Amino acid sequence: MDSQVLVALGLSMLGGLSTSLGALFVVISQTPNLKMLGLLQGFAAGLMLSISFFDLAHNAINSIGFLKGNLWFFAGVIFFSLVSNFIPEPTLAPISGAKGKKKDGDDRGKDIMKKHRRQVLFSGIITAVGISLHNFPEGMAVFLGSMKGLRVGLNLALAIALHNIPEGVAVALPIYFATQSKWQAFKLATLSGLAEPLGVIIVGYLFPSSLNPEILEGLLGAVGGVMAFLTLHEMLPLAFDYAGQKRAVKAVFFGMAFMSASLYFLARSLPEDMNL
Repeated sequence: MDSQVLVALGLSMLGGLSTSLGALFVVISQTPNLKMLGLLQGFAAGLMLSISFFDLAHNAINSIGFLKGNLWFFAGVIFFSLVSNFIPEPTLAPISGAKGKKKDGDDRGKDIMKKHRRQVLFSGIITAVGISLHNFPEGMAVFLGSMKGLRVGLNLALAIALHNIPEGVAVALPIYFATQSKWQAFKLATLSGLAEPLGVIIVGYLFPSSLNPEILEGLLGAVGGVMAFLTLHEMLPLAFDYAGQKRAVKAVFFGMAFMSASLYFLARSLPEDMNL
């Protein structure tokens, strides 16, 4: 296996398996701290926006020109907006009404509870499938970033990993409620994240090892569009819902500042000839 694919595979495993970390929130505590998850989502959104606009889109425009760079960027936006129409959106809504019914000992309450659990189980499975479909293009993004350099791939993997933690909760929470099995909840959340390294493996063998530099920069610009759409369409609304608008916005700018500082210190600490 090509070393470039191996690096991308390792980075995508970091991002994909972070859904397992989200599942641990459910396994360890049945009532995960959604406010903390919202702040984490806002922080990840700041990382993602910095990568999208200040790194991927910026480099594409500088390398292949303003018009081509923007065309590639918005092609990525349109592509992922079309994909998102066919993918159910995850939810972390607490299932409080069902727990109240569980305490009611009559037969009718048990029947309603059983039916509700089936519905919740189906919802959890659909969410897992949807997140798997989301993770596949994210794996592609990590691979293309890794082709550009270690820095780009690592930054993308970090931002995606933080983004995937609440997604792990979104899968594990309904599965655990429906099955009462922590192992089933953890297993399904973990499997949904493995679609990310699968995306790396497939794209790694579809793309030639030496892409035309102009096409590579264009594809990275499109990845910037995908990441920007993902951030504004999914991550920010979740951050607002769970952490509140003011706190979420602060977390976004903190994430952007953190990414800018990390890029600055990383660039200063590494040799000039190192491929980043």
